Amino acid sequence: MTEIVILGAGYAGLAAAVQLAARTRHDDTVQVTLVNATDRFTERLRLPLTATGQQVADLRLPGLLAGTGARFEPGWVTAIDLAARTVTLDDRKITFDILVYALGSVADTAAVPGADEHAYTLNSFDDAAVLAGRLAGASDVVVGGAGPTGVESAAEIASRFPHLTVTLVGRHEPGAAMHPMARAHLRAALDRLGVRTVRAEIRKVLPDGVHLDGGTLPADLFLWAGGTRVSPLAAAMTTDPRGRIVTDAALRSVSHPFVYAVGDAAAIRQPYGIMHGTCQSGMPTGVHAALSILRELNGKQPRAFRFGYYHTPVSLGRRDGVVQFTHGDDSPRRLYLTGRLAARYKEIVTASPWPTYRRMRRMPASAAFWPRGKRA
Repeated sequence: MTEIVILGAGYAGLAAAVQLAARTRHDDTVQVTLVNATDRFTERLRLPLTATGQQVADLRLPGLLAGTGARFEPGWVTAIDLAARTVTLDDRKITFDILVYALGSVADTAAVPGADEHAYTLNSFDDAAVLAGRLAGASDVVVGGAGPTGVESAAEIASRFPHLTVTLVGRHEPGAAMHPMARAHLRAALDRLGVRTVRAEIRKVLPDGVHLDGGTLPADLFLWAGGTRVSPLAAAMTTDPRGRIVTDAALRSVSHPFVYAVGDAAAIRQPYGIMHGTCQSGMPTGVHAALSILRELNGKQPRAFRFGYYHTPVSLGRRDGVVQFTHGDDSPRRLYLTGRLAARYKEIVTASPWPTYRRMRRMPASAAFWPRGKRA
């Protein structure tokens, strides 16, 4: 029996689990086990909705894995012994022959003094639900970080709670990487929603505000969306300065080739540089790792992973948005969408993993196609 253990059930980990299990469910010599702290699948793309009290689907991992042959193992990963090939979950251990490391990332509250004590985050469904419970009683809300998560969060909060004073603080202008016309639409939408934007560095988070270079902003609620960090559990492997596992071209750890690293937890080099974590890139890494493992089990060498970005969709409330189409290196093209069409596009993108996972579950083992149409 070959034991394949996947740590983390985000977009990348779940894609790897479903892909592997669907293709090996009639093979009694392979067992696929998916490990996650809770049995709920967190739709990270929808966490700004959860944070503002909007209903999202209640997706449970046992149901998503039903019929695939994969086993779900709930528990917090507390240690990984690479020599013994064991993973410690709370008070028990499980063994593996091949490990897929997909533990993802969380908000880097350690980057700013006071954020650990006073900031809210969107690390999980529960974190977002706690924030939703506080918004109705707030008056001044500050969102730290002007990337897509910060922009979407500020827009959702302002549109759902128009009585709040919402300020978006970031080192760069919102939409800085977009085409100038797309960026102008994004800025106009934030202005329409009453979101104040401030370009500044957050130096400290206080119980009742945030300290900037130029003074202090009042805030009885602060949401941190300004950066991420990964779990220190990967430290036994070769990692980059941010703690991400350094991989070879096939997504295997360069120091421990029986470990595949996918999603936010991996430092994956492409011709244009190191990939940054998104659902857009995470799911393909999970699928590629699964197909690479299948090739290994069949005595073949895994192939190199190649990925190019396609778009950056940003919602601005429920009826507005911006979609910036990109070159493969994530630089902006001249093509973009705005308004209701962009909002609809973003909703389709947000929902798209589920048809993909359902198709994976129905795939016969003989239908193993490599990404971009190449045979496995």
